[in-house]
Amino acid sequence: MKTILLSYLSALRSLGRPGVLWHLMWPTLAASLVWTGLLVVSWGSLVALGSGFITALPLVGDWLATSDGALLVALLMFKIGLVLLALPVIYVTAAFLVAAVALPLMLERVAATDYADIERRCGGSPIGSVWNALTSVVQFLLLLVLSLPLWLIPGAGLLISLILTAWLNQRAFRYDALMAHADAHEMKQLPAEHSGGLFGVGLLGAALAHVPLLNLFAPALSGLAFVHYLLSALRVARGREHIIEVK
Repeated sequence: MKTILLSYLSALRSLGRPGVLWHLMWPTLAASLVWTGLLVVSWGSLVALGSGFITALPLVGDWLATSDGALLVALLMFKIGLVLLALPVIYVTAAFLVAAVALPLMLERVAATDYADIERRCGGSPIGSVWNALTSVVQFLLLLVLSLPLWLIPGAGLLISLILTAWLNQRAFRYDALMAHADAHEMKQLPAEHSGGLFGVGLLGAALAHVPLLNLFAPALSGLAFVHYLLSALRVARGREHIIEVK
């Protein structure tokens, strides 16, 4: 837990680097503007679609259609569901922008000062970063859809959201954190050795994503925390390579 918190404290200190603060903000702002705009423009059509779906439900659809009060309550729940569904979509979009664009740029600024002693072995590439981010988002959305029936269980929605977002964070950001400095072997070995810690870093980022205002910075701040966690781990691992055991 101490290492996880230190990673986030290091990420906060990195905000003082030139240009880093801007990259912390713009992915979530861009994702929020795009999806909020689309939701506003299509709101009427979505509500009409929801009304048709509700009244077509087997067993209760006819009753809801003839009961104004029940239909209003059902439509209200549907509208709340639309808004709640927009939140993970916005986060996923912001996480993709962070992983594919913002984090590699922040990495260059942070690594040049904090991790200049680590040899760059370039085990990853920008194309690999985009592909990793894209596949991570697709897998997250698939898992989200498969988990929707479980959201009917009281309290399960928040727990599922935290777990899936933590998974997305570590899956999307670990590649970018290591791609410039680790070789191909290290890019596979380090995440495997630190899977528990990486999930913890992702889980704290997922929790921040559920806090108003802080959620604007959560994706990029989480990405920076992964940079500090994994590059520190890489430094330690490289140090062990040069230790000679004396028997």
